[in-house]
Amino acid sequence: MPRSGIEIKPAWKSIPKAIRQQVEAALGAQVVRAARVWGGYAPTPTFRLALADGRRAFFKGTNQESNEFMKNALRQEERVYKELAPRLGQWMPQFYAAFRHADWHVLILEDLGPVSVPPWTSGRTRAITHAVVDFHRASLDTQAPAWLPRPDEELSRFSWTHVEQETREFQYIAALAGSEAQQALAWLQQISPTIERLMQQPALREGPFAILHGDLRSDNLRFTRERLCLFDWPSICVGRPEWEVVPFAQSVAVDGGPCPEQVMRWYEERFPLRPEAVDCALVWWLTFFADRAWQPEIPGLPRVRRFQRQQLATLAFWAARRWSFPYPAWAERLLE
Repeated sequence: MPRSGIEIKPAWKSIPKAIRQQVEAALGAQVVRAARVWGGYAPTPTFRLALADGRRAFFKGTNQESNEFMKNALRQEERVYKELAPRLGQWMPQFYAAFRHADWHVLILEDLGPVSVPPWTSGRTRAITHAVVDFHRASLDTQAPAWLPRPDEELSRFSWTHVEQETREFQYIAALAGSEAQQALAWLQQISPTIERLMQQPALREGPFAILHGDLRSDNLRFTRERLCLFDWPSICVGRPEWEVVPFAQSVAVDGGPCPEQVMRWYEERFPLRPEAVDCALVWWLTFFADRAWQPEIPGLPRVRRFQRQQLATLAFWAARRWSFPYPAWAERLLE
């Protein structure tokens, strides 16, 4: 990944000595090399550690400079590794240790190696999509821990009506298209009744449900020797598989891989999707990114809004194809 525009991350030597010593004590070996991990969309200190005995590990931590979102995310992730490994361990890195020292909270996990995707070749995309099906089917229609968010809680977080009100009847979103703002505004107004109708449908609130990762995309997965391993679990929840596979499919396209419809077809080679639930998931995620893409840049996170604009555009293209709306040429400006 090019380093221009990447979030600021500290070097290993700037991590407090007491923290580095506790890492070595937890792993039972000296750290001989620590490479910063340049990925994701947050400045969380992350390192791939090489140990004197030849083993490797992954370090992830927060401290007083971390925002509350990052701190809460790490607390949630530690709970996931500790409590759900017996059920989901096949799809997780091995959990080595966690500790707190002064203002630091640290997780030490299995090092899963360098990025697997992109590029999303057809063969690799199909294999990973099949592995996602296996992940979903492993917990489908089984009892999930009570502390995991349920569909009603997740789905009620966003509404198209709220987006319309917050964006001055979509003008803030349309402004992202620059000189094509009027075309964007007309397209958003034209598709609004369909989105509002589908947002009211119950398909995503009707089981069967599975345990979902909640943020399934290339920088949160590794695929090695036909094993799919997922990390960064703070968005874990319970829901229909369609709610997860729709944003996964669009993220593949944003990364330059196959189109969302092809990813969905590969998913259905292993497990049938309910068309009504796919429709509802598509409009929910379109609503989510419409709510986020126009907002101001986040201090310290220079790539998030651009990524969200690209996701909104990809979902708009998909929605137009799926429901036979005019091609949203204005959305091409969001991919720049």
